Amino acid sequence: MAILGIDLGTTNSLACVWKDGKPELVKNSLGELLTPSVVCLDKEGNLAVGAVAKEQLITDPEDTAASFKRWMGTPKTFTLGGRTFTPPELSALVLEKLRRDAEEALGEPVTEAVISVPAYFNDNQRSATKLAAQLAGLKADRIINEPSAAALAYRLVHGEGDACLIIFDFGGGTLDVSVVECFENVIEITAIAGDNRLGGNDVDEAIARYFCAFNELRPGSLNAEQQAILLRQAEQCKCALSWSNLAVMCLPGPDGSSYTLTLTRDLLFRLCEELFERMKRVLARAIRDSGRNIGEIDHVILVGGSSKLAVLPDFIASLFGKPPLILDDPDTIVARGVGVCAGIKERSGEIRDIVMTDVCPFTLGTSVVNDDKDQNPHMSVMIERNSVLPVSRTDRFYTTRDNQEKIRVDILQGEEYYARDNLKLGEVLITVPPEPAGKQWVKTTFTYDINGVLQVEVENPSTARKKTAYVVNPSLHLSEEELEQKLQELAAIRSQLDQSEEEQLLLATAERIFAESTGRLRKETGRLLDLYRAMLAEGGGPALRHRERKWMKSQLEKLEKYREGEVFDLELPDSWEDDGE
Repeated sequence: MAILGIDLGTTNSLACVWKDGKPELVKNSLGELLTPSVVCLDKEGNLAVGAVAKEQLITDPEDTAASFKRWMGTPKTFTLGGRTFTPPELSALVLEKLRRDAEEALGEPVTEAVISVPAYFNDNQRSATKLAAQLAGLKADRIINEPSAAALAYRLVHGEGDACLIIFDFGGGTLDVSVVECFENVIEITAIAGDNRLGGNDVDEAIARYFCAFNELRPGSLNAEQQAILLRQAEQCKCALSWSNLAVMCLPGPDGSSYTLTLTRDLLFRLCEELFERMKRVLARAIRDSGRNIGEIDHVILVGGSSKLAVLPDFIASLFGKPPLILDDPDTIVARGVGVCAGIKERSGEIRDIVMTDVCPFTLGTSVVNDDKDQNPHMSVMIERNSVLPVSRTDRFYTTRDNQEKIRVDILQGEEYYARDNLKLGEVLITVPPEPAGKQWVKTTFTYDINGVLQVEVENPSTARKKTAYVVNPSLHLSEEELEQKLQELAAIRSQLDQSEEEQLLLATAERIFAESTGRLRKETGRLLDLYRAMLAEGGGPALRHRERKWMKSQLEKLEKYREGEVFDLELPDSWEDDGE
């Protein structure tokens, strides 16, 4: 039974398996490698996940959710179709689609997965990812950092020469930077830094804000559909600048008017300057923590879908004095690396001797009071950030008051001096004999393993009492009854999925083009929609449905081409039906 490697992305997700001595990407039910991380549940209870849901961001934005990965591990919820979802529940729907599509492609059941997460995900976010896997029916003991996965894939392709690399993983919603040492069969992550609120989505939003300012529009004056269209156009123009020197945005206005903006690479660079400064801080921290200097970095490797940003290589080159490496397909390199990791977990002979070390992304510690004059507890570090995993550290902590009967060991994660400013993961409370202050103490051990599981052991030698805690966020850990209830709820929603996803996608695409268009183009799109719905209503065998889908796809491609070329006065064909087969 294959172990599935999954890159659960903010914008798109992919699946990969280790097969015949190499990582093999798994296509989804539409024959595509990328599955958009988007979920739509309309008010009639119809569920769409992936490409179909992405189209509905335009036509039904209120019941469609995207970029929910950014909110993993937080209390934020999303309301779709009158139902409330947490980020792990939405992620579970994406994971389950990947699992079902993989089972169809591989011809065997899939029950176990290795899932990648941003290196800078904290404990809550990692726990939320594991909960999503559990809700999707997947055992996911192994969580791998995305840059680590990218380093694995790079190493597999580019051989075993010694090298010091920076993996610059710029995705739709997050930025991760890792410094990686490669030698012989060893891949060692020496430092990690990141920003979980910085990604390609922020570039889209910067473009959209400038569009509004340029056209003297207040963003708050746009309805949800207009905002979705504006962000989609911003993304399309950003991508177009990868092969063109300029791109045009156009938003329909009142009374047949329109708002426009011509975007150039120079303008895009200026719009990204604030984001570049944030990137620079993340890079500086990673290099500083690694103990290297900038001259010792052999290559900067750009991975992640947003690394194709046209102006990003120029920014990186300005910092390092040499251009970065952009691998063949930065969208898929993390997924390929997770596939390699799945092969290692399966103990495949070709790669079982690869040694990969990872590091703890955040500092772990507890709260202490050392000064009677300062009763504001500060952070006592147990495990420093970027410590190589697995790691274990032990320290002693003493009573601070006479006749104190209990010692509370807080479990904290973060880099701040005061305990209150760090993330509290849990606590261990242990009873001690009442004695003068400083006489009783506890031996405290923090152990952090390669899968990001933290064990905290607290022992009082005078009584031989010992307590052990495995840190799990209680809000992200479900009881058997709660898990069963969640599984039943999600199963009821999933039962609404239409098996013909390609037909759903064609309808959703046509509806999106209708929403984005005006005038004759909108009228022709509506006519095409009515015609295709009538074809579907008539039924027919698989061969006929295949021909109808092929015909509809060709018509939509013509509509899209016309929309893109409107400024060049392309003629709209007199009849869309004449081209049918």
